[in-house]
Amino acid sequence: MASYDVSVSGNSLQQPKKGDLSLFAFTDDEIMNQIYATHVHDVEKFDVESLFIVVENILKRATQVADNVVLGTQGNVEHLEEKTPKPTFSPPLCTLKNISCEMQCQAPGEETAYETTLSILNKLSHYSWNTKAVLTLAAFALDYGDFWLLAQSQSTDQLAKSMGTLRRVSVLLKRPTLQKHRQSLIELNTLIRSTLEVIECIVELEKLPNYATDVPALSTCMAHIPVDVFWAIATVVASTTQLCCLTSDEDKKQELSQFSQKINVILTKLRRQITLCRQQIEEGKAYWELKKIFRTRTEIMEVIKALIYSKDNPQPLFDGFTKIPVNIDVVKGKNVLLFISGLDISNYDISSLRSIYDSISKGDEYKIVWIPIVDQWTDELQKKFKYWVSNFPWYAVQYFSLKASIRFIKEDWYFNGTNPSVVVVNPQGMVVHENAIHMIRLWGMKAFPFTTLQEENLSTRRDWFVSIATNVHPNIDNWIKDEKYIFFYGGKDKEWIQQIAKRLTALANDAAIKEARIPIELVCVGKGSKGEDNLDILGRFWTGIESMFISKTHRKTEIDSTTLEIQKLLSYKNESGWAVLTKGSNVVLSGHGTTMSNVVQEVDKWKGFVHDKGFEFTFKDHHNKLLRTVHICCCIEISNTSGRILQNMKCPDCSRIMETYISFKCCHSDGSANGVH
Repeated sequence: MASYDVSVSGNSLQQPKKGDLSLFAFTDDEIMNQIYATHVHDVEKFDVESLFIVVENILKRATQVADNVVLGTQGNVEHLEEKTPKPTFSPPLCTLKNISCEMQCQAPGEETAYETTLSILNKLSHYSWNTKAVLTLAAFALDYGDFWLLAQSQSTDQLAKSMGTLRRVSVLLKRPTLQKHRQSLIELNTLIRSTLEVIECIVELEKLPNYATDVPALSTCMAHIPVDVFWAIATVVASTTQLCCLTSDEDKKQELSQFSQKINVILTKLRRQITLCRQQIEEGKAYWELKKIFRTRTEIMEVIKALIYSKDNPQPLFDGFTKIPVNIDVVKGKNVLLFISGLDISNYDISSLRSIYDSISKGDEYKIVWIPIVDQWTDELQKKFKYWVSNFPWYAVQYFSLKASIRFIKEDWYFNGTNPSVVVVNPQGMVVHENAIHMIRLWGMKAFPFTTLQEENLSTRRDWFVSIATNVHPNIDNWIKDEKYIFFYGGKDKEWIQQIAKRLTALANDAAIKEARIPIELVCVGKGSKGEDNLDILGRFWTGIESMFISKTHRKTEIDSTTLEIQKLLSYKNESGWAVLTKGSNVVLSGHGTTMSNVVQEVDKWKGFVHDKGFEFTFKDHHNKLLRTVHICCCIEISNTSGRILQNMKCPDCSRIMETYISFKCCHSDGSANGVH
């Protein structure tokens, strides 16, 4: 294709060299570069909608008359819809005549069409892009409408006949000439209709409400409108040239096939974009309506309806207990736990929720409704959904796909699509907890009635570690009851685990420790070991620590000493080794594997103080002395969990603000293998 340069000086452009131009070989970017300098800020304002209404009225009738004359059809133009412009509308006649003059009596060819189009764009530099297109089409309609009006009236009106002679209407309507140019006239008439539709789409896009966050498709297509306007104007120019050629009865004509192809491609694209924009506008309206509903006290059944029901196709809930569809009124007047998740759900969360279900089912005040969220319902995912609903005893929303509701769940309830959440809604339709999954994991039915107040009460207790340590060892409850010292330890390094186990055993059996009657028990939190409920101990342990951390921080801007302890423990999740010392239900100390192992190894240096100062104080004191001699980076990884967490986090060791990083992880397995089992 031809190469060309673009330089801007005022409104002037350096044109491609004569004979080098191949208009249809230009890319959209190249066209944008060419037309950019012709556009100045929109300062000229007038009623473009009324002008388009008049143009549409003219061209719809003119093209129908043309069909009647050329094809011999009997279409009645009087039956066509007549739209009415505003009474105050005043057409810019001088501008239209100026544009018309620019297009008339031009030699056919792509280069002439290109140059004329740029000239028109320069003349209309102060108008918006859609106005440029409408003005150009209006200038064409002035001539095309006049031509076919005279063609329709010349047999009965002497003035029309005389005017038709000047307009060369009579030349084209002579039977031999009409037959000769019949196909060209049909092609021209069809192209005019398509161009009218393209410009109608452009005008419609300009009128759509532009809520940037709600209608992203509109921003995308509006950025391309200048190029679409260029092609619309170029097509109008080419159509004008073709009409001049036909009325002159010359053999040389304007080739329109490529213009027709281009306009049809643009028309298809614009129709698709308008459909998408309208869809996004409706989804945006539905989203904001949902926000309004959840801010207003509304009966719970109506709230759930608004969230899960499609206006076109309302689906009943599926009752997992009876295995049959049921009406939405089963939640009327109830407290509802909305269990929101994908289709990859851990056994830990299923077990936790089933325990809640078993307890609340004894009464009738609380219901669980599962809302499954997927990107798209494939056959495979539908099979997976059927598997889950056949195993779940609670209600389920079938094949949930409402985009506005999914957006609301993700943006307002912070659901990330990976980890499940439980939104608790009271009978008045008010959310009493945005995500109770963490408190359910930690405390089960002790978290009842699953409100933020209850979470606050539970998370501030000093015995927070008990809820995490439960089921780690069969004797754990008795040890806690007897106020024994318990060392929990684990890590990524098997050799370190073996080493600390030997050292802790030696500590527990040390004569001085035994003489001081310090009862010590050891618990290895290791991979592969199962609890009494057959769930993975290691995975559940760290999920519990993370849930506790989120439970204590997602509503606070400052964190207390207990939260710092949890945060510090969470930072050891991916370390080679770590250990936690508790006395009964209370955490004494948590530490990195290196320092904790050294404290135990150096027992001879501090055990002499145990009798006077106590085991707890002596162990912590020696640990803190060692901590000041080593430098261990603190790194905290929190899975992409649903809910809000602190934006700024202080280091649990030195109290400085920690740096924030974003990381992504793939374990090369299906989603069911991720998380706790």
